Amino acid sequence: MSGDLSGKSAIRRELLDARSRLSSGDADQAATVLARHALNLPELAEAKTVAAYVSIGSEPGTRALLDALRARGVRVLLPVLRADNDLDWGVYEGADHLARAGRGLLEPDGDRLGVDAVLHADAVLLPGLAVDTRGMRLGRGGGSYDRVLARLSAAGADPALVVLLYANEVIAQVPQEPHDHPVHAVVTPEEIRRFPR
Repeated sequence: MSGDLSGKSAIRRELLDARSRLSSGDADQAATVLARHALNLPELAEAKTVAAYVSIGSEPGTRALLDALRARGVRVLLPVLRADNDLDWGVYEGADHLARAGRGLLEPDGDRLGVDAVLHADAVLLPGLAVDTRGMRLGRGGGSYDRVLARLSAAGADPALVVLLYANEVIAQVPQEPHDHPVHAVVTPEEIRRFPR
């Protein structure tokens, strides 16, 4: 499937609806298990720099993972959404150094490192709504991470690309467009699934 925007929209609606029905207790429990699984990934265990994000709402939780990575001495980069929808980056210095930003996002309150800071990451945790059996990721449709992936590709950077999801979000097929990039692994509370690099 190429360019099936309506197919992506329908999948997004369905998955966002399912996320909205999660209880906070179930989401918290999933976040704990996700952090434990992700920390055991060799790609994260050996990483010196990880580009990640702060989960919001009913997204699979990242906060415990961010703190655990930081406690290990990993340099954690967090995105800062720019007016043009591209992503700048800042260093995660702990939950006390997160500031509220547009669209309900939480961003690091320190110095901005520029859009190319992600090129130095050993692993990139990507937000998503689904990943299919080929490793194709479905995002929210804003294009910010498509730009990040294109920037990594253009620079010849090859960090591990990992998505944290709920089990029902690993689906048979995500409609694919020419700019889409496959990920290398998906972590759910139930499993870790890897895709060929």
